[in-house]
Amino acid sequence: MRFDVITLFPELFAPFVASGVTRRAYESGQVQLRLWNLRDFGEGHYRRVDDRPFGGGPGMVMLAQPLSLCLQAIQAERRDLAPVVLFSPAGRPLDHAGVVRWSASAGAVLVCGRYEGIDQRFIDAHVNVQISLGDFVLSGGEIAAMALLDAVARLQPGVLHDAGSHQFDSFNPALDGLLDCPHYTRPEEWAGRSVPQALLSGHHAQIERWRRDQRLAITAEQRPDLIEAARAAGRLSRQDEAFLAGTP
Repeated sequence: MRFDVITLFPELFAPFVASGVTRRAYESGQVQLRLWNLRDFGEGHYRRVDDRPFGGGPGMVMLAQPLSLCLQAIQAERRDLAPVVLFSPAGRPLDHAGVVRWSASAGAVLVCGRYEGIDQRFIDAHVNVQISLGDFVLSGGEIAAMALLDAVARLQPGVLHDAGSHQFDSFNPALDGLLDCPHYTRPEEWAGRSVPQALLSGHHAQIERWRRDQRLAITAEQRPDLIEAARAAGRLSRQDEAFLAGTP
């Protein structure tokens, strides 16, 4: 798969693709990343990419023409109809199901906005998908693009040490969409706190039940909406419901 990123700060991505386990996805070519500096397509001697908004107001707005020219160059090189993605507060929140879909796709063109926003005419003409990371505002789309790329890269075969480890991630259908349980490692006691006895029992069924109960408890406390979604989908057993009924 290939992702093309339109950005004013391509240098932000250099350490991202060279660090951590996800670098394997880029080194192997499983995920191809091409960075496009929008200023290369800017207007005039100063390579201008923004201007004041019509109607007044604070800040600057990114010009449609440089974005369009950059997109044309990308499409000519890709020779496909890759979707154009804009990271925006108006977008649909990114979730696990969305990441899974992107991880099985051929990639996309990622547009990283800056300033007060992008000329709406470019959005209307070219953007297919808008994505949000949540109900807050970033100074630009680069961090959001990295979040999507990281989530997609770690799902590629061979990127994680254990091929099945992502099956136990929070929100994964393998966990019925629940949050993950707590994890512990050596030593058995640290700062007066002990590892839960269930994890030391060596009893597989007991360990799995403890983990399931912890997932239920944490999800009920932190994200009750996920409990309701799992319940509506028929993913909670009678034993799950009995545990939840006894959870404060």
